[in-house]
Amino acid sequence: MTWAGEALAAIRKIVLIEERIGGLTEQVKVLADSYVELDRRLLKMEAKFELLESLSGRPRKALPASASRPKTKSKRTE
Repeated sequence: MTWAGEALAAIRKIVLIEERIGGLTEQVKVLADSYVELDRRLLKMEAKFELLESLSGRPRKALPASASRPKTKSKRTE
């Protein structure tokens, strides 16, 4: 391949890379907008829960250490 052909091939690669970067930039913008929207919604939900907790007058309990509960034996009457 001549130097002109190699230069043309390099320019084509650069153009393709620029197009891909442009597409990825748009995707990142969409994801960032989605993140901001989800963050805003989460903050609203947290504020509502805090308000409900403050209105209930009960102290806040810590979350359980594990999701499993100890099994209780069923009582049979005979």
